[in-house]
Amino acid sequence: MSTTSRPRPFVRVRGRSFIALVLVPEPPLEEWLGGLDAQMQRSPAYFAGKPVVADLTALAAVPQLVAGLMEALASRGIRLVGIEGIEPNAIDVELPPLLSGGRTVADGIAASAPEAPPPPPEPASLLLDQPVRSGQSVVFPRGDVTVVGSVGSGAEVVAGGSIHIYGTLRGRAVAGMSGNAQARIFCRRLEAELLAIDGLYRTADDIEPHLRGKPAQAWLSGDSMIVAGLD
Repeated sequence: MSTTSRPRPFVRVRGRSFIALVLVPEPPLEEWLGGLDAQMQRSPAYFAGKPVVADLTALAAVPQLVAGLMEALASRGIRLVGIEGIEPNAIDVELPPLLSGGRTVADGIAASAPEAPPPPPEPASLLLDQPVRSGQSVVFPRGDVTVVGSVGSGAEVVAGGSIHIYGTLRGRAVAGMSGNAQARIFCRRLEAELLAIDGLYRTADDIEPHLRGKPAQAWLSGDSMIVAGLD
């Protein structure tokens, strides 16, 4: 009795990218963790549901701190998807995978696959003509984001460039996420939970009371964030 061999099923592989938050711990680690705790207390959902990468460059010279850091992050509910800046085999502790270049690349693409046509040019800005409601997250790493409306409490707008909100900003606005220190945040009515530009941030408690409910803008001056009213 003969049997007919069946072809093996084709395994489809697709590339996919995610925007990850990068933590950069520095010694003394106790002080850095204290600052992290303060940020998480002011914005409890800041890391919720987001991939997190740890840049361990500053700890490479003191590898004994890495194990304690891993335990401290896990105890705070922060699960790392990868690390940068240190070789895992140099540390006597199990670490997340080492990432390079900001993305992972899958192997095994068939050499005979046809070359894909070049993608169309991507827009340099994003215009939203509806409000960003509570719980929504808008991420546009390539340029500016303009919201013709308001950003609700618990909502988030993340941009590689500047953020323009022609309504009330009650949620979080994160501008210059790709290292653009020239980015700014503009809003018609400031009620923000958090403002961030190129890694520097201010929470609601750090914003001057006389600016609440007023038109305002935020920008960086050196290592400080300036928040001022719009005339």
